Amino acid sequence: MKVTRRGFIAGGAAVALGAAGVYELVDQLAGSGPTRPTGALQPEQHLLDGIQVVHHDGVEVLVPPLHHQVVTARVTTDVQSLGDAQSDLEGVLAGLEGDYAPTPAGLGVTVAWGRPYFERFVPDQAASYLPHDLQAQKSVLLDAIRFPSDPDDTVLEANDVAILLRSDVRAHIDDALDRLRKLSFLRVTSLRNGFAGGGFEGGTSLPKEMAVNAGVPGADLIPDNSELFLGFTSTQKAAFGPGKIANFETLGNVDLRGTDYFANGTHMHLSHVIEDLEAWYINFDFDERVVTAFTPTTRVPDNTQTVAQGPEDAQSEADVRRDFEKTGRIGHSGSIQVTSRLQSDATGPDGTHYPKGTAIPIRADFNTLDNPFSFSEKPDEVGEGPAAGIHFVVFNPSSEDFHHNRLAMDGVLPGGTLPLAPRDRNQGFNQVLRTTHRQNFIVPPRRHRSFPLAEV
Repeated sequence: MKVTRRGFIAGGAAVALGAAGVYELVDQLAGSGPTRPTGALQPEQHLLDGIQVVHHDGVEVLVPPLHHQVVTARVTTDVQSLGDAQSDLEGVLAGLEGDYAPTPAGLGVTVAWGRPYFERFVPDQAASYLPHDLQAQKSVLLDAIRFPSDPDDTVLEANDVAILLRSDVRAHIDDALDRLRKLSFLRVTSLRNGFAGGGFEGGTSLPKEMAVNAGVPGADLIPDNSELFLGFTSTQKAAFGPGKIANFETLGNVDLRGTDYFANGTHMHLSHVIEDLEAWYINFDFDERVVTAFTPTTRVPDNTQTVAQGPEDAQSEADVRRDFEKTGRIGHSGSIQVTSRLQSDATGPDGTHYPKGTAIPIRADFNTLDNPFSFSEKPDEVGEGPAAGIHFVVFNPSSEDFHHNRLAMDGVLPGGTLPLAPRDRNQGFNQVLRTTHRQNFIVPPRRHRSFPLAEV
C-alpha cells in the first residue's frame, strides 16, 4: 500500500483531531505484532513489563512497543480545585490499568510533571519535597537548556505535564487519549506520535516502510532491517539501564529530603529531533556511519545493524581522548558512555549489583514522521508534510545527569571540552540532527502520579 504525499498530509490532519491518521499504516505493515511476555504493574511508572528480547547479529535486543504517543498539556484548574483534579485524573489512570494489561500488548502509561506545574500550584511543597542531586547540589528537576550543537531556535518548552502512552495496539492509545481529553482541567498543547520496530525477524522494517510510503527524502537509502531511520539498532539490552537503576534512590546520588514521597520515581527528558536522511546516507559511507554512531575504532562487517554495547564495550574518557588525538573525531555512543555508564561497581538499596560499565539511562524514544508534532496548540508550529525524526524520551536520575550525557555528545567531557566546532562532521551525529524542542520533567512513583504534592 502506498501513501501519496497529499494523502499523507491529509492523514496528518486526522492525527491532529485525535485519530490514528497515517499511523494506522503501522498496523497494516506490522501485522499482528510481536509475541509478548506477561507482566505486572511496578511501583515505578517508567518501567514497562512484557518487553520481548530477541537476538540480532548475535546481540540481545529489546523489542519496544509498536505505537507511541506523548500528550503534553497545561493544567487549567485553580489551586483550590487541585484535590478534585487529582482524584479525577487518578480515576482515569486507574480505569486504564483495569482495562489493559501493563505490557506492550495492553497499555503502558507514564505521567511526568514539569517545573511550571510545581511552581504554579505547589511551590512551597516542592521546595520541601523535590529530591536534590547531591553531585550537582541542585534540584533533580531543572529547566531544559540548549546544548552547543542545538540550533538557536530550539524551543525550551514549559508544559505542565507530559503523558507517555505505549502499546502494540493503536486503539488502546486512542482510547487513553479520548479519556484524558474528557478531563476539563487538562488543555492539550501537543500530540506527538510515532512507532518502533526493526526488521529483526526478516523483512523490511517499519522505519523504512513508513518513510518510503511518506515520501521522505532519502527513505529509499535506509537499510531494509533498520530499527531507526539512521540505520542502526539502538535497543541493545545492555545499552539500557537495567531494572531500577534510574530510580532516584538507587545509586545514592539523590537526596530524597527525608521522605519516601518520590522513591521509585525518576527524571524524564523529552525532545524532538529532525534527521537529515539524505545527508547521512549520501555524504557518509557505511564505515563512516559506523564510527560516527559508535566509536572511531569500531569496525564491523558491511550491512551490520546491531553492534554490541555491553559494559565491557563502554568507553572511558581516556579512551575518547585517545581516539580523538589519533583520529580527530568522536563517536556518538562512545562519547556519551563517559557519563552514562557506571564508572565503578555499585549496589542498589535492594541489594542488586550493577557492574562497572552498566548503562544508567532508560530510553523510550521512538521514530516519528511528525513535523515536529502531530498536533500543536500553535497551528503555525506544525510544518507541511512529514519529516523523518525521533521523539527522544529518556529516564535519568536527574536533569543534571541528562545534561552531562548530552554535553558529552558534543565533546564536553568531565575533564574538559574537546576542540570540536558545534555540528562538526567529526562530532558524532550532530551534523545530521536538528533539535526543535526540549523539556525536563519529574516522573513520580505510581502512587503519586496524579498531581503530585497536591494532597500535602
